[in-house]
Parts: sequence; C-alpha cells; structure tokens
Amino acid sequence: MKRILIAVLLVAGAMMPSASLNAAIADTASATQAAAWAPWTAYTAGARVTHNGQDYECIQAHTSLPGWEPNIVPALWKRATGGGDPTPPSTPGNLRSTGATTDSISLAWDASTDNVGVTGYNVYRAATLVTTVTGTTYTDGGLTASTSYTYTVRAKDAAGNLSTASSPLTASTTGGTGAPGQPGTVTTTSTNSSIALSWGASSGTVTGYRVYEGSTQKAEVTGTSATISGLGTCESHTYTVKAYNSVGESAGRDVSASTSGCTGPDKLPGAPYLYMGWGNPPNPGTVMDATGIKSFTMAFILAQGGCTPAWDGQRPLTGGADAQAINTIESKGGSVEISFGGWSGNKLGPACSTPQAYAGAVQQVINAVTPAVVDFDIENTDEFENYTVMDRILNGLKIVKQNNPNVKIVVTIPTFKSGLSAAGTRLVNQAKALNVPIDNYTIMPFNFSGTNMYTDTVSASEGLKTALKNAFGWSDAEAYAHMGISGMNGYSDQREQTTPQIWTQIRDWAKSKGLTRLAYWAVNRDRANGGGLPQAEWEFTRITAGF
Repeated sequence: MKRILIAVLLVAGAMMPSASLNAAIADTASATQAAAWAPWTAYTAGARVTHNGQDYECIQAHTSLPGWEPNIVPALWKRATGGGDPTPPSTPGNLRSTGATTDSISLAWDASTDNVGVTGYNVYRAATLVTTVTGTTYTDGGLTASTSYTYTVRAKDAAGNLSTASSPLTASTTGGTGAPGQPGTVTTTSTNSSIALSWGASSGTVTGYRVYEGSTQKAEVTGTSATISGLGTCESHTYTVKAYNSVGESAGRDVSASTSGCTGPDKLPGAPYLYMGWGNPPNPGTVMDATGIKSFTMAFILAQGGCTPAWDGQRPLTGGADAQAINTIESKGGSVEISFGGWSGNKLGPACSTPQAYAGAVQQVINAVTPAVVDFDIENTDEFENYTVMDRILNGLKIVKQNNPNVKIVVTIPTFKSGLSAAGTRLVNQAKALNVPIDNYTIMPFNFSGTNMYTDTVSASEGLKTALKNAFGWSDAEAYAHMGISGMNGYSDQREQTTPQIWTQIRDWAKSKGLTRLAYWAVNRDRANGGGLPQAEWEFTRITAGF
C-alpha cells in the first residue's frame, strides 16, 4: 500500500551514495535549471525538480500522479540543498470572532510573519479547509442558527510552507427565527420490508417531526420515532428528519439505511493491519485485551527468490515472528486476514509467470496459516497499472477460490476522491468479465489530496459503489455489501489528517451502509500520538473493533 512509503525512507537512506558522489551530484544539479514537477512523469532516484519555488530531489523511482506533489509526499521527494525556501511562516495569533448572525460567523486574526513573505491564510472549520484568503479576516456563511463551530487558521508562503495551526476558536451563530432546533442523531433498525428511525429531540418549541425521502414526505409524527413500511428487500434509502412548529421547519438530520434480506458476502470483523517487519510491532494479545479487537490483517506476503512466498519476501511462513503473532491471535479466539502485495517490494504478481503459479504460491500461504481471509493489495505500476499482471492475479484468484471455497477473497486498491481510477475501473470490469469470485472490494481513501477525510472517504466509496453497480448490475445495498474501507490513522504520507473522531464517523457511515470490511494502516502506529495527531494508545483499533 502507499502507506509502506513510510518505510521506504529507511531503505533509501541505506543506499545513498558516498559524500563525494553526493557532492558531485549536487554540483551537477546546481549547474542545470531543474524542471518543474509534473504529473504522469517517470522520475528516477536523484532527479531534481522545482515546485512552488522549492527544489526537490527524488529518493525513489516512480511515475508521478496528481496529488503526489513533492511537498506532500516525503517518501518520494526530499528538499534539495542550495535553493528554495524551507522556512514556514509564524503562527497566526489572536484568532477571534468579530461578529455573528443566524447563519454566519466573522473571524479575524493577527498577521503572521515570514522570511520571504506571507501569501495567504487557510481557514479551517474543524478539520475541513473552508477557504484561503489573502487578508486577516473572513466571514463563514451558510451556517446553522444557534450552533457552535470551531476554527483554526494557518499561514502559508509562496514556497507552499504552512505554519502551525493557530489556537482553536469556538464561536456560535445567533438564535434563529423561532423554528425548532435540528433533531439529534438518527438511528435505524431494519427488517426485510421496513426501516424504523428514532432521533434525539429538537430544542425550542416543537409541534412534531416530518420524515422526508428527497422532497417526498414519508411520515409525520409527534414523537421522536417513525417506521417506514412497505419497502423492498435489500433496498437502500436516505431519510431526512425535520422538526416543525407554526414558524417553520428546522434544519434536517440525515440518515441512510438498508432493508435486510440481502444476499452476498458475510460481514468481516474489523481487522487493522499489523506489520511484524516494521515500526516496533506490538504483541497482538496485548492489543486484543486492551481494545476488544478480534481480527488483524497481517502484512505483507512478497516473493522470495522467484515465485516463492515469504513474509516481507524474507521471513519464513512458519516458525518466525509472524507465525508467533498469528498463534497468539488465534489462541485468544481471534482470526487473521493475510495480505499479499502492498505498495513496494518484490511481489508475487510479477514474479509468478502464470495464474497457476500465482495460485500455487497463494496456496502455500493458506496451507501454512489457514486464514479466514486472503487480501490482495494490488498497487503501483508493477501490479495495478500492469494489466498483464493484473489479469494474471485475477485468473489466479479464480483457482484459489475453487480450491478454498470457504476462504474469503478481498482485493484492496487505491482510489481518487471521486472514485476509481482507470486502472481501478478496469479491475472491477475485468473481475466481472473473467467471473472472478471476489467477496470484497476495499478502497484505500488516503494519499489522494484529501481535505476532509470523512467526506472525501464517503465520496470515494460512492464512486466505488457506482463502478460495482455498473459492472455487476447490483442494487445499492448489494454493492455496499461487497465494499470495504482501509484508512490510515493520523497523518497520511500527504499530511492528510484522520483523527479518532473522523475515523469514528467513517466507521459509523460504513456500518450504516452495510459495508463488510473495515481496516486501517496500522496497529504499529496506533500509539499515543503515533500517527502524528493527538490520540490515545490503541484508540483507532478500539474504534475499529466497534465495526
């Protein structure tokens, strides 16, 4: 997975040339004007580019993609010496509210300083970038009356450097026109033909509540619950609940749910990635006792000397640290998913010359470990963008399923915020064309220039749903039942931010839609502030256990 780029820095550091050769490279680079960074371009290690006024040196060969700009993917690029501006502006001070209306909050702050010059300020509402302004004031509009919002501001310069965030400010809009407050969170229960909703009471004077599907009113009640009946089996619906009185209606509260009776793969337990080859791997038994987690995705099976599987391409399938961890998990009543591939390393897809050989390598792992699930993490140019290798893997998975009908097959792939790339869409369509029995299609919604990781994850997931419906003719509920999400706790390689609160939102959305897999990278990082953002020890694992 792209998250493995974190480890690539260590490998690259071990392979750097001598000091004299470094000096020669630097002298040569300084004599030539570096080209501007561009997407869809092949870069070799040592290549130099310029981006946002800063020179960068490539530290791992790759083909660039949109969202892999040098300033946000430190695993691929480092700042080059002898040029650019590495100094960020100072932190904006004295963030304050200068006024509020029923639907807006006005903000102001003290100007930042910079060694070259401040070019603007990013304004964030919670973790969402709202706007970028050049001055030191902003009015945030379109808000809900009588509601509190939290803001921070970061200064930026021409080189793309961002300051640290200002101290947070919480401010509130003023009271509304007399309409009730927004209803509380809506929960649902379903049968084959009905969806029952209940919600928290609204503030203010409330006459009753109306339930809408789109613009169509489905129910009107005086209490805080309603049941929508006469629905079809395995249907997905989105409802909006609004309180009302003689003045008008409140802001709506949305919820999505599906009727039961779907036919499709069983839901898998939440299974965060555990990698015994990096990052001070914890004892899984300790994590299980602390969090209630019952399953882990063990990473990664790679090729060792050809089409031979091994942990990380070097550790034995049995008798090593990986096998010991799996024994611990299973001794405590847990289960494991075994992940093949990932972002980097020598993978079985290119190493095995035929689908039969690939399936044989996978079978060796199944025989050694007896997993409940096998996860094929298809990424990068060697597997995801090499269609010959992609088809070899897909045809191999048909053989794997024929020989192991009770083992679930998961395919995990990258995504854009709007949905699958051309390679991802081809994989789904080719799985249909080849009749590959994949139980779950999991996307990795990170390292894709995300700004609000909850809404961006939902958007990417809806894009996957559309691709599955188009390929297989499934309903919404059937598509969701074949979908999964694999996130990344804390900062991603691109400095996208997934907090425990955002991960809880993502988990709850996945549960409400009937997704059948939830994972994240990685338990190794799930320490106190281990992902670079405030969190308690094992907090993401504890959240994932609630899936």
